[in-house]
Amino acid sequence: MSTAMPSYNFETLHVSQARDSVLHVELNRPKKRNAMNDMLWREMVECFKRIAHDTDHRVVVVSGAGKMFTAGIDLMDMAGDVLQPPGDDTARKAWHMRNKILQYQESFNVIEKCPKPVIAAVHNACIGGGVDLITACDIRLCSQDAYFQVKEVDIGMAADVGTLQRLPKVIGNASLVSELVYTARQLMADEALSCGLVSRVFEDKEAMLEGAFEMASEIASKSPLAVQGTKLNLIYSRDHSVKDGLDYIATWNMSMLQTDDLIKSAQAAMEKKSPKDVPYSKL
Repeated sequence: MSTAMPSYNFETLHVSQARDSVLHVELNRPKKRNAMNDMLWREMVECFKRIAHDTDHRVVVVSGAGKMFTAGIDLMDMAGDVLQPPGDDTARKAWHMRNKILQYQESFNVIEKCPKPVIAAVHNACIGGGVDLITACDIRLCSQDAYFQVKEVDIGMAADVGTLQRLPKVIGNASLVSELVYTARQLMADEALSCGLVSRVFEDKEAMLEGAFEMASEIASKSPLAVQGTKLNLIYSRDHSVKDGLDYIATWNMSMLQTDDLIKSAQAAMEKKSPKDVPYSKL
């Protein structure tokens, strides 16, 4: 049974505590198929900035309320920003348009910047901006009925909030990425599993959420210093050379190894205890 979180009060997101130390963030516009309107883009930033500093929660699960994960951007809501940007001439309109795109990018950058691991749990459709969102997450799970679609070329634009930058690094197959983004075809659950976009496929949404919460609980039982340090170093290493990554982790651990968590974990191992039995301090 999840518990509502009054401190996370949003119009387009529903935030609850799914398990001990685990937050559940739901895209919450089910009547609009969780289409991403301007409010949702802004609330994602506020929500994940708050989560980043929430010492009571260590892992986040993101899902969609209702029949699907998300139908992507809300074209009707965002048409004004795209078709009629403010400005007296082309240069000024372009300036404002670039700033607006950067704002949209930050809506999913905050997921990647959040030191807590974020698990995307996708059921049914994950279209357009939904792919931008999940590729910024650390782990992706889906139900058997899920499909993924980079839809932007079908509405006359190139994806500009993360898919073209993150998807190639997530699945590591340039040919498949090009096929998906040029054709806008649907990628079904089994193919998403085989290419590495998701790591597990579940029978239905209920089983998927239960699996996501169990995985999140397992991660949350570990040292938060170790888990969050691992996330930060994984992302740094992805974007830098092996040598730079090794230098970075050496500098990181010269201080982070001086933690009581290391001693507590070693003692628990010698006593044949689980990390779940170790009272790690909040971070």
